[in-house]
Amino acid sequence: MELAQVRLLVSHFADCYRFYADVLGLKPQSGAVEGPYEKFSPAVGSAGIALQDRAMMARVLGELGDAATGHRSLVVLRVDDLDAYCERITSRGATLLHGPAPMTDRMRVAHLKDPEGNLVELQEWLLMRG
Repeated sequence: MELAQVRLLVSHFADCYRFYADVLGLKPQSGAVEGPYEKFSPAVGSAGIALQDRAMMARVLGELGDAATGHRSLVVLRVDDLDAYCERITSRGATLLHGPAPMTDRMRVAHLKDPEGNLVELQEWLLMRG
């Protein structure tokens, strides 16, 4: 297992994008100023931080009410075999909220919460970025 990123779930994507890019000086991966997702990298090192539209994640989890509230962060763990890993962790007592299911053409994901209610995404990459 590899820690892929810590993702912040935001309601005002463009404002947060400008903060991380323009104020903190992190390098955006794709330039998706309006979202719904962007990864930022520091000048040195491989770890990064990502923003994701909170309403998008609420839709994925089926938790959207009148407004997207709640989750503010998402720990992302990359695994080699999502189905096998989910089987293992559910046999140990984990409860999946969503998935395993396709998220994009490049990855499949599953979501669960830790005992404090923090959101965790497990992801299996199907295609690596070119």
